[in-house]
Amino acid sequence: MYGLFGKMQAVPGQRDALLAHLKQAAEPMPGCLLYVINADPENADGIWIYEAWRSQADHQASLQLASVQTLIAAARPLIAGMPVRYELEPLFGLGLPDEE
Repeated sequence: MYGLFGKMQAVPGQRDALLAHLKQAAEPMPGCLLYVINADPENADGIWIYEAWRSQADHQASLQLASVQTLIAAARPLIAGMPVRYELEPLFGLGLPDEE
């Protein structure tokens, strides 16, 4: 499996508008096991994102979908930065498939 965990910083005052775009991305995508968007309670413009995928290839393929490309283009002006980004290897957890 492949995971991403990171922080996205919205342009000041634009977190809700950015969250509306990210919510659209919460549609089922091939290979996506988990997509969780969190508001940062200590930062009015901060968003934390966690994604789990069957593989890194599934994640990369999702970025090529026309719907995702359109979403990225619409959301990009609302993003001030991504100060934290970690690539992870999910091993197990509730809702994740067992790897054997």
